[in-house]
Amino acid sequence: MDAWTALTERIDELDTLAGVASVIGWDEQTCMPLAAAETRGKQSALLSKLQHARATAPEVGEWLGVLSSQDLAEVPRVAVKRALRAYQRGTLLPEKLVGDLAIARSEGFNAWVKAKAEDDYSGFGGPLQRIIDLQREMASLLAPVSSSAGTATAHPYDALLEEYDPGSTVAELRPMFSRLGAELNVLLDAVADRPHPVGKVPSLDVEGQRKLSDRLLLDLGFDLNAGRLDLAAHPFTAGLGQGDVRLTTRLQADDFMSTLGSTVHECGHGLYEQGLPASLAGTGLNRAAGMGIHESQSRLWENFIGRSLPFFRYLQPRMAGIWPTLNLPSGELYGAANRIQRSLVRVSSDEATYNLHIIARFDLELLIFEGKLEAKDLPEAWNDTYRRIVGVVSPNLRDGVLQDVHWSSGYFGYFPSYTIGNVYAASLGATLEAAMPDLWDRVERGDFSPILAWLRTHIHTRGHMEDAPQIFKDAVGERDPVEDLMAHLWGRQGVLYGVSRT
Repeated sequence: MDAWTALTERIDELDTLAGVASVIGWDEQTCMPLAAAETRGKQSALLSKLQHARATAPEVGEWLGVLSSQDLAEVPRVAVKRALRAYQRGTLLPEKLVGDLAIARSEGFNAWVKAKAEDDYSGFGGPLQRIIDLQREMASLLAPVSSSAGTATAHPYDALLEEYDPGSTVAELRPMFSRLGAELNVLLDAVADRPHPVGKVPSLDVEGQRKLSDRLLLDLGFDLNAGRLDLAAHPFTAGLGQGDVRLTTRLQADDFMSTLGSTVHECGHGLYEQGLPASLAGTGLNRAAGMGIHESQSRLWENFIGRSLPFFRYLQPRMAGIWPTLNLPSGELYGAANRIQRSLVRVSSDEATYNLHIIARFDLELLIFEGKLEAKDLPEAWNDTYRRIVGVVSPNLRDGVLQDVHWSSGYFGYFPSYTIGNVYAASLGATLEAAMPDLWDRVERGDFSPILAWLRTHIHTRGHMEDAPQIFKDAVGERDPVEDLMAHLWGRQGVLYGVSRT
């Protein structure tokens, strides 16, 4: 068996194991009974150890050594480059650490569920500190090969960023986030004393919301023969393997806009997963190029398209078909969807304030991995950071330090992906408008297929042939994504509030 055949068979095996791990992770967040937490932790740990052992086996290094010395065609060459980077990172992590982290994540998630329900941090701080300690150890071990170029990192947090957004570094993100935060605060200050746009959505039954969610998925282009929609407390999307993409949303009778945003957002993720190139299966390249580019797909659909007036003109008659007595003009739906103000909770925040929530978490995570902040100090540090960056302080823990699932699952380094996705989405949207003059007419008619086709060509079918920054640049050219996002916000919400950019 030649080295390339052997390597692709091993990658295919690892993809299968990853799919199994995703299945039990999906189950844990959707329908697993609480009493199964310990058992699930053991299952997750065993799978993680098995994946790690198969990915870092000596023969994998031998195959990569042989292939690295050969003159390969483009796909094998890129696949070997990606596999070598993963192998180098993987071989630096002891099997025990991988297993311990899987158990800690499972325990942490279930401790967080209980802590949030009871609004009590005391039982969560210990499991969270365990996760932090293990993540610090992992970051330290990965530092030598944590950049896309294979060089040592400049900041301990870079090793975590590499896991989710290859090519991103603290040195690049810190000034971008600082600039964006300052400009967002100018906008939020400008609208603070202005009346909100007209529009209030009444309580709508969850059965009807589920029907509308299913209709939205079909209209936007999601293939329900290759995926499904379920409910979760914290909506997410999981690609479990070829032909199996799981979406989740939450249905809230008294918060229709949150349901709508969650469904459209997760559909964007699902469309990307379904559009990844099946032709690259077994190479490790038929996957997303990073979570930032993944998030750009959900944000483009949720915000750029899904909060537009033409979208609500498309949506209004479909809502009337489900709720015949609902007399809510599309203009009022548009107004309700585009209110902006400083808020406490990230997942229900508006399009502008959302990024301040991410910047606050980014600052906290940097302090954690610089060794300046421990789990026991997080509630107070959270309030101080929120007061400084977002301009609000939560009166309770469930809307404060306990509001997100990410840290309980060990996803340190993930949060920046959301804002990377938001700025990418703004530039993708501006490029789409220029490439498709009848874009908004099509949206109003419910003809979303040209948008999806453009994304398939420029983003989805690229897989991970390049890192996300290069795929983004190839799609939009030389653009300033922070400027594109601010221009979008001032051009939509600024106009609705009657304020102008100075």
